[in-house]
Amino acid sequence: MIGIRQKILLGFSGLLVIIAVIGLLTLDQIDHLGNAIDIILKENYRSVIASQKMKEALEKIDNDILNAFAGKQQPDTEDIGQNEQKFRDALKLELGNITLPGEGEKATRVAQLFDSYVKILHQVSDSSIPVQTRWSSYNSTLLPLLSEIKALAQQILDMNQANMNDANNAARRMSNSAHNSILAAILACALISVLFSFQSRRWILQPIRKLIASANEIKNGHFELVIEKESNDEIGLLSEAFNDMAQTLRQVKKNDDETLQRTRLATQEVMNLLPTPIAIIDTEGIVTVSTLSADKFFGLRPDKKVSTLDYPWLSDMISRSISEGRTVEAEEKRYIQCFINNQEYFYQPVVAPVPPFQKTGKIIGTLLLFKDITQAHEQKELKRSVVSTVSHQLRTPLTSLRMSIHLLLEEKIGSLNEKQNELLVAAREDSERLTGILDDLLDLNRIESGKDRLNILALQPATIIKKGIEPFLLDARDKGVSIVTDLADSLPDVHADMASMQHIFANLMTNAIRFTPPGGTITVRAFPENSAVRFSVEDTGAGIAPEHLQHIFEQFYQVPGQQSKSGAGLGLAIVKEMIEAQGGTAGAASTPGKGSEFYIELSSRKT
Repeated sequence: MIGIRQKILLGFSGLLVIIAVIGLLTLDQIDHLGNAIDIILKENYRSVIASQKMKEALEKIDNDILNAFAGKQQPDTEDIGQNEQKFRDALKLELGNITLPGEGEKATRVAQLFDSYVKILHQVSDSSIPVQTRWSSYNSTLLPLLSEIKALAQQILDMNQANMNDANNAARRMSNSAHNSILAAILACALISVLFSFQSRRWILQPIRKLIASANEIKNGHFELVIEKESNDEIGLLSEAFNDMAQTLRQVKKNDDETLQRTRLATQEVMNLLPTPIAIIDTEGIVTVSTLSADKFFGLRPDKKVSTLDYPWLSDMISRSISEGRTVEAEEKRYIQCFINNQEYFYQPVVAPVPPFQKTGKIIGTLLLFKDITQAHEQKELKRSVVSTVSHQLRTPLTSLRMSIHLLLEEKIGSLNEKQNELLVAAREDSERLTGILDDLLDLNRIESGKDRLNILALQPATIIKKGIEPFLLDARDKGVSIVTDLADSLPDVHADMASMQHIFANLMTNAIRFTPPGGTITVRAFPENSAVRFSVEDTGAGIAPEHLQHIFEQFYQVPGQQSKSGAGLGLAIVKEMIEAQGGTAGAASTPGKGSEFYIELSSRKT
């Protein structure tokens, strides 16, 4: 059996052999080419230089002779002797560098002729011999010898230059041959690479792709898939293991399906016995198991999608529970009213995530429970009714009491002594405070019951702040407190009810002035916050401790130590109810010893 490893080694071994052959062939051709170039530079080039020097020495000797005859003076024997020596040195170099056929005979002939030339040269240079005789010897003997020697030197030069050209052409042919050989080897290597790549595709890639496609099919639930074994190598063994795995998965899935079916039936039987409406929902928002009451009263039967119910906000609660991994309860005002056996019931949805598997850590669904809040709702309605009745019943005698105190203080029915006046002033302040509490209770009751009609309009933040702080400028100045406004540029309009906003600012500004000492500052700001505008009232008072800050918007809650300054603890609760009725939110932040900030946020888009 030839395995994948052997196939890969076989292919790469072939490539390695081709690369080795290319390398050796390239080195051999480079060596031959270097030797040819060495011949050109070292051998023939020396003969060319020697021939050129011999010609130059002869010409200089001849020029000295001719200059002597032209000037009718004695030849420069010293210069002639130097050139004679140069000729002999060049001739010696040539005789020691014979490389071509016939080159030795010509060099030897040059030596013989130069010896004859030197003898005649000495006679021509002898000043004791008449000039006419010397001139005649020059023309008849010396000049022919000179021409013959130069001709032989030129022939030697031409022979060597011709050989240099031949060697150069041979080197070029060798270079072209090496180029073609290396190119052929590269093409052979490329061809083998292509063949190996094709074989690798057939041996390795295609079977692996089949395995990947089969794995995807199994991932999609096609456990009946069987892979055909096409070879006995590692891929074939992997195919057998894959088939065994698929068979095991088929058996496991069958067992899991049976177990799941038993568990589901048992769960459904248990759920049917529960009186509370409960439904288990998967991550796709589909009901898997539900109680009879959930099916009967809310339509939550198995395989039902929650998004098709008449409560679209339930889907948002489920999504939040899954994404945040925690229990999510519906808002207090968001409850479901239904009639069972001609009786009115109220339910508050609660969504809790089903604990995830330990292996994956992913939430596998949610539990939707409808908490019965009928009794709490009825008690709340009863409280509102009692508060409304008591407030209205107290308002009439309280108004009469206030009027009586007012008349007494005006002394229209008799004068008062100092002590009586102090008691009546205290009674007037308490009656006014009691009237404020009754008004707050009625306002809060009206907002909670939904009877407070809102006129939602697009309002400019600058206008809201201006109308909100105007009534308190005088009180702040009398107390020595500065009011500063800080509005961001180009604020968008917000959708709100102007009367409610003035009421909200009245509560916030009253608290800020009350708890800011003389010399302090109240800063009213407005700036963009995501798709909303945030309004804030910040004071420089004593601040609120963190343990009290989280309860500050609760009804009747008062921070310990501030009861003498504050009211009944309803102002901030009214602020929260009013702003939420307009689709906004309220919050607070505080640093003990530095002051507090109360803020509200309103959307800049109409809801």
